[in-house]
Amino acid sequence: MPYQWMEGDVCAPKGFQAAGVHCGIRKNRSKKDLALIFSSTMCTAASVYTANKVKGAPILVTQQHLKDGKAQAILCNSGNANTCNADGIDIANAMCKSAAQALGIREEDVVIASTGVIGQPLPLDPITAAMPALVSSLGSDGSPAAEAIMTTDTCPKQVAVQFSLGGKPCAIGGISKGSGMIHPNMATMLCFVTTDAAISSEMLQKAVKQVADETFNMISVDGDTSTNDMLTVLANGVADNPVITQPGHEYDTFVEGLMMVCRQLAKRMAADGEGATKLLECTVTGAPCKETARKVAKSVVCSTLFKAAMFGEDANWGRILCAIGYTDAPFDIDKVGVTLASEAGQIEVCRDGAGVPFSEEIAKTVLSEKEIQILISMDQGDEKATAWGCDLSYDYVKINGDYRT
Repeated sequence: MPYQWMEGDVCAPKGFQAAGVHCGIRKNRSKKDLALIFSSTMCTAASVYTANKVKGAPILVTQQHLKDGKAQAILCNSGNANTCNADGIDIANAMCKSAAQALGIREEDVVIASTGVIGQPLPLDPITAAMPALVSSLGSDGSPAAEAIMTTDTCPKQVAVQFSLGGKPCAIGGISKGSGMIHPNMATMLCFVTTDAAISSEMLQKAVKQVADETFNMISVDGDTSTNDMLTVLANGVADNPVITQPGHEYDTFVEGLMMVCRQLAKRMAADGEGATKLLECTVTGAPCKETARKVAKSVVCSTLFKAAMFGEDANWGRILCAIGYTDAPFDIDKVGVTLASEAGQIEVCRDGAGVPFSEEIAKTVLSEKEIQILISMDQGDEKATAWGCDLSYDYVKINGDYRT
């Protein structure tokens, strides 16, 4: 069975349920702020985390819990990051204990996550008081959980794909949040993925790192690496495929499915960047090595000047060359070409490191679309990479100027 997109989210794989409620961390009662994902059976589990030296207490607790490569539930609150708090680890542990008691599992088998304002105490009472209602509302619809992990996101992000392993139908589903403070290097972004495929914890960790490098580590909204970034994958094996324990065809099949889910979620996060009006997709081809391709693509989507030009629909290609030029990698800039493209067409703006005549009117039309492709040809090898970002609008400053209030 080829890969097929399917309706659903973290509940698409067999054996998973999810829920989301408003417990009171956020003042707006219409906004859910506590999410739970639960598997009916024990899962192999793997995570990658933020590279920020300041790490939220939930990450430190989760790292300890996943030392055995096992987990059965994910609990996440929004509205408060539980970071830089003297009692942060105690609160995170207490949250795990509360969920574990309500679910009838060990607290060490709970992955804990938080997202929101940094440096403000996280009240425990609203969370523990809401736990019975949260657990009782577990069901086959993951949308409430996807909504409950949102902060400045304008929409929930969820996706699922189905395929087969060893002749058994399998599914991978995911939800994510992230709109600002996004410049991952793990891995503010959170992504929780579930699958009913059977895979060892060692191979799952290998797959998660491999996929993160090609997806979430290739997006940027504002250049800020959050303190709470986390990508966690739970695999419960309910699909009953032969357990994946080593590299090979079955492992590659699983990785491609995971890549599809994470790539789609990464693109949606970039498109939903705070104040964003356009999704930017930069594809580098002909690079001398994979690392150079990645660095060049990320350099372009991270350029504040270029992002502002895209908001203004200005084909200021010099800003692209500037961003390529300060990339910390060895290559010949005199071989680089740049083409801008969208559903409205495409236009070459640079060849062999120099500008070429082009119609500003046509360029404006190309850049008027909601999704813009920046195609960079290096003509110095066979490697390629893609990075995603968004434009920089007035609203980004408005949103972050009064984030706490």
